[in-house]
Amino acid sequence: MDSNEELIQLPSLNLPSFDPNLIKKEGKLWIVDSIRKKSLVLTPEEWVRQHWINFLIHHLKYPKGLIALEKGMKYNQLQKRTDLVTLDRVGNPYLLIECKAPGVRISQKTMEQASVYHQEIKSEFLILSNGLEHIFLWYKSEENRFVQIKNCPSAPI
Repeated sequence: MDSNEELIQLPSLNLPSFDPNLIKKEGKLWIVDSIRKKSLVLTPEEWVRQHWINFLIHHLKYPKGLIALEKGMKYNQLQKRTDLVTLDRVGNPYLLIECKAPGVRISQKTMEQASVYHQEIKSEFLILSNGLEHIFLWYKSEENRFVQIKNCPSAPI
């Protein structure tokens, strides 16, 4: 990307910054996804997702091979896609992250959407994030409820 181009439209997030591979084509800004190895249109939600990917891999040492993006599933005959799911070492869902654009408030509606995905995926942890605000939840399966925790879960051992 031309170093003279300004990236004013990309907000600073409450996640570690990184140096993304950005491309300008077709009058749009694209970001190279390091997991899927392809360029994606850089939407505000994608900006948040790419920051989470960077944070999980480079700061929390989650293995790249255990991260799945936009995993498809069916719910009430509707095709749905999760934003980001990490797996544990035996391939079970470990962490589900629901990403919203920075301008979208984390609300009860966000929790309900993520809960629908969680019912299908059954991950141990759930994060709701708009890049500025993050809610970390641990699913206590024996009680069938979420408990809020203070930090992002560590990488599975």
